[in-house]
Order: sequence, then C-alpha cells, then structure tokens
Amino acid sequence: MTTAPRYQAPALKKGLEILELLASADHALTMSDISIALGRSVGEIFRMLQVLEEHRYIARDDDGYRLTNRLFALGMGRPPVRDLTVTALPVMQGLARATGQSCHLAVASGAEMVVIAGVEAPGLSGFAVRVGYRRPLHRSNSGRVLLAFQPPAVRAAMIEDVRAGGGDPDAALIQTLDALKVEGDAVTPSPMLDGITDLSAPVLEHEAARAALTVPYVAGRAARVTLPECRALLRDAVRAISRQLQPTLD
Repeated sequence: MTTAPRYQAPALKKGLEILELLASADHALTMSDISIALGRSVGEIFRMLQVLEEHRYIARDDDGYRLTNRLFALGMGRPPVRDLTVTALPVMQGLARATGQSCHLAVASGAEMVVIAGVEAPGLSGFAVRVGYRRPLHRSNSGRVLLAFQPPAVRAAMIEDVRAGGGDPDAALIQTLDALKVEGDAVTPSPMLDGITDLSAPVLEHEAARAALTVPYVAGRAARVTLPECRALLRDAVRAISRQLQPTLD
C-alpha cells in the first residue's frame, strides 16, 4: 500500500529533479537535454533554471548547464564534516612535508567516495587529487577502505547502495574487503595513472571508518621517503586523527 505525499511542492520538486540530473551527468546538459530527461516541457523548467543559476547552484556555458560546487560547500559547512577537516588538515600537512607527497581525505557519499580535503606535495611539482573528486566506492582505494572498515550490516547496506546506483560489485569484492581489513590499509597501483601507487588507510571513530586518508605515492627524486616508509607514516597519521576525533572521557 503506497502512501500519498502529505504535501505537494511542484516547483521545489522540479528544482530537485534538475539538481539530481545535473549531479549524475558527466557533461553539461542543454535545456533541451534536461527537458527530455525529466519528461517536462521547456516552459516548465525555464524559470527554474534561471532561479538555480541566479542562486549559483548551477552555471551555464556554451555547452549547457553544469552543477556548481555550492551544494558541496554547504555540506562541507556542517559541523561534523567541518570538525573532521579541521582536525585532519594539520596532520595531513605534516604528512605531506614528511613524505614529499600529496594526500587527500575522502568520505562516503551514497554509492561514491568524495574528496573533502587535500594537501599538495611540497616543492615545485607533484600529483594531487582535487577536492570534490568522486568515484564509485568499490572502484577506488579510498572507497574500498571506507567499505572494509564498517560493521557488517553497514557495509552490506553501502554495497546495496552501490548496486542501486548502477555499480557492479562482484563476489570477490567481499574477500578483498575482508583481506584489506585484516591488513589494516590498502596499497594498490593507481587505476588512473601509471607510476603512482595509492596508499589508503582508515580514519576510525568507534571502530568504523569515518574517512579514508590516501597518499598517491609518486616514486622519484621528489619523494622524501620510500614507499614502505610512507605507508608507516600514513598509518601514524590516521591514528593521530582518530585519537583526536574520539570523545574525551572524564
């Protein structure tokens, strides 16, 4: 038995549909694209697009409309996320100085991991992942760490979210996650770029991963430590962040 919505807000519904559509698109969408995808007339969405653009939730260029980072910025301003980044950034800066590598912090957002903070490598060159970068949880080192270090019921629910979002986690994923949890961190060649090894470890709060800290390790003259040394420093860093996140007991 379905329950009818208690209240109707047609304009708000259209606005949310537009934001969700643009969030899922990998390129700009024209007004016609949006109209067809939502099954609404151009006249229905025209004024809504104007209002969303005026309030900087979307932006328009020659190719069409794109989602801006305004929603992301609003989410980052929430106290739990703000506290996490404020706590982690000084530790991340120390890790970058010690290793000569960049590092970034990611959290789970639905079926994806999203980077919420980053520190670039010291020096004139280096590799860094931008804040706001997203990938499916099961297809990134950070995401697999976020999945591995969860209670069984929470992990199962997160994997279902991945499937519902069109992901394809296979049976081998569970074995991978279990092995990763035993190991304590994840070391994997980057799926995106040759010559980079992703080192990821969990920031734990109450025995569950609240975030994943990752160093995309680049070997070479700029590296101040070896990969095993960097791995050890990364583990020290996540332990330091985790200790600061735990509530103080009187």
